[in-house]
Amino acid sequence: MNRKTLVLPTVIGLLAPVLAACGGTDSGSGGGGAIVVGTTDRFVASKDAPAPLDPVYAYDVGSWNILRQTVQTLMVQPRGEGEPVPEAAESCGFTDTGNERYACTLREGLKFANGDDVTAEDVKFSIERARDIKVEGGPVGLLSTIDTVEAKGDREVIFHLKTADATFPYKLSTPVAGIVNPEDYDAKSLREGFKVDGSGPYTMQAEVKDDVMTKAVFTKNPNYKGTLKVNNDKVELRSFEDADAMGTAIDDGDIDVMARSMSPEQIEKLSTDSSDEIDLVEMPGLEIRFLGFNTEATSVKDKAVRQAMAQIINRSELVSKVYGSGADPLYSVVPASIIGHSNAFFNKYGNPSKAKAANLLSKAGITTPVKLTLHYTTDHYGSATKQEFEQIKQQLNATGLFDVSTEGTLWETFRPAEQKGKYDVYGMGWFPDFPDADNYIAPFLDADNTINTPYVNSEIRNTLIPDSRREADRLSASTSLTDIQDIVADDVPLLPLWQGKQYIAARDDVTGTAYVLNSSATLQLWELGKGVSE
Repeated sequence: MNRKTLVLPTVIGLLAPVLAACGGTDSGSGGGGAIVVGTTDRFVASKDAPAPLDPVYAYDVGSWNILRQTVQTLMVQPRGEGEPVPEAAESCGFTDTGNERYACTLREGLKFANGDDVTAEDVKFSIERARDIKVEGGPVGLLSTIDTVEAKGDREVIFHLKTADATFPYKLSTPVAGIVNPEDYDAKSLREGFKVDGSGPYTMQAEVKDDVMTKAVFTKNPNYKGTLKVNNDKVELRSFEDADAMGTAIDDGDIDVMARSMSPEQIEKLSTDSSDEIDLVEMPGLEIRFLGFNTEATSVKDKAVRQAMAQIINRSELVSKVYGSGADPLYSVVPASIIGHSNAFFNKYGNPSKAKAANLLSKAGITTPVKLTLHYTTDHYGSATKQEFEQIKQQLNATGLFDVSTEGTLWETFRPAEQKGKYDVYGMGWFPDFPDADNYIAPFLDADNTINTPYVNSEIRNTLIPDSRREADRLSASTSLTDIQDIVADDVPLLPLWQGKQYIAARDDVTGTAYVLNSSATLQLWELGKGVSE
């Protein structure tokens, strides 16, 4: 196998992919001219989750990957990473020295896919709709620093912020800030089902069976105006039951690309296989995995229990046995490659130690073994999740200090139950909304957080998060960010486990694979094309 490193343009924050490339020219596709992409993400409309593709409701990487193709935002993260750039906007920027007034001018002639004009009033409507509906545990927290939105004429939008927020341009690049047509979306209620409309690079048609979207067909939007170059006319996104089924589909030529989530076994096989038809692309990623705690639940209410778990879990062993080279141990809620990261948990707990854990529990008067159930989702983060939780269970039980069982549940049930506080301990993953330390802290520790944690630390919420957001130079925010991470390591409302890499596999005549995923795991389907393999 020939292994090549793709050298991308030099920009701040560049994350360069590595392509494991094999020669050959044949490729198949079941898409009738479309590029066909496989995923194990599931898209379900249910009583608990009725509006999986409404921008004010959707808050998982799979749903956002649908919205990023269809609903345009004022700003967008550029190819190759770096600071966000205007997308639906012609220009955006702070107009004061305090980072509390942010103004955008829309592109001239901007239209929704149906031909309706996009105006400043539509932007105001979209933002206010998200704030008014305010879905519990949803993405509305990203808009928490907005005080008022002002529309001036047809093209100018002014955001007046409650407090300084240097991360605000990033937040305007997320789907919750996406621009929707008031003709399609009600101001006070969710748009249920799988219809989605906007002014993005594609329109989308869903194929649905038994309230599950099995396929999304993206067709190039002829009215699109923005910064993105669309390299294809049509892409199909097909949802598979598991990684094995998706792997069979690419082997048979039914799909062109495998996206998330591939199994560790598939990644290992493709990285060493001498096949001349399928290429593996490896990219640094910002995905993290952690344990969350209902800190009001009797079993884990005493932080000594949570600290003891932090003292016992061997991240290196966990990663080695389950994910191999596809992940790295993580000792903070902020990934190692993000400005402001500190190894807070390693600094506090050092190497795993049964003796130290026993001492923590003894001093707190905790009777051992502590009985716990670790809850995880069986279908949302890939097939290795079950094995991961079995390893955590074994590590904890081997000490005799814990009596742990595990329970797996489908995401459509798991997510509502977690938000309602039904799980004492649960496993969660996080794909960042944007690559900044703030987005690994505020979504879990600020008000209106996505996991509905009962844990509240007033210093974090009222002082440290606001202080960090005042710093446009993110290095200058490091002191506040480090203090937050130290508090989390001591109180353990969350227990970080690992940071993952990203992989896709593609048939060798597919172009654009180096950029089809950004560091936040966003699918950028517009990058894909068909060409002659090298």
